Amino acid sequence: MSMTTAAVLGTGAWGTTFAQVLADAGVSVTMWGRNADTISFINGGENPTYLPGIELSGRINATTDIAEAVAGRELVVVAVPVKAVRPTMEAAACAIDPGAGVLSLAKGIELSSFKRVDEIIAHSAGVDEDRIAVLSGPNLSREIAEENPTATVIASENLELAKRVASTCHTPYFRPYVSTDVIGTEIAGATKNVIAVAIGAAQGMGLGINTRSTLQTRGLAEMTRLGTALGADPATFAGLAGIGDLIATCS
Repeated sequence: MSMTTAAVLGTGAWGTTFAQVLADAGVSVTMWGRNADTISFINGGENPTYLPGIELSGRINATTDIAEAVAGRELVVVAVPVKAVRPTMEAAACAIDPGAGVLSLAKGIELSSFKRVDEIIAHSAGVDEDRIAVLSGPNLSREIAEENPTATVIASENLELAKRVASTCHTPYFRPYVSTDVIGTEIAGATKNVIAVAIGAAQGMGLGINTRSTLQTRGLAEMTRLGTALGADPATFAGLAGIGDLIATCS
């Protein structure tokens, strides 16, 4: 059931960490990035720019050729910022295997179109929604790279794809749960950042735990109402992708 090969597009902290998770689960991983020096470091077993001190698995290799990275891979992981998702997927589209699954790690909304990341992928790469999954949760990359026990949500309209991706990245320290609520998972991951900005402002003003707790609790209520209005399952916001990610980000 699990996939055995994957491409990770993006060589930042989260992309590198997730590549390590996949490798620890037994997957052969090819990473893609634009910076030749970063690629060279990854091929040498580390990414000192983003994850200093973390030794990378021998199952990970890296390239600056995006077609080479994705060709023949069962899973393509999108680990670039939201603003880079569209051009990245346009560049990769022609080389992605027709049967490959695509997993987004990006959190946010495209400012020019107000599309969710799954919608950007579908539109820019011509990938059907039932081949797309999204991952979200309280997933601070450094802690995962250090193998702190962590859980996450993998959501797809295609429940079997969500289960297969979850099986592919399941390790003793990384526990994925599955969902079919793509809208809720995406909206939770995007909107929690707004509340976190408010928390930062409150701390900067010298306000205490009462204020921050109020912001998080009422912020979660607003996130849930917005998500529900857009078609999400309100229960998603009470789980890892909602309150879990909100707590992690606001902390």
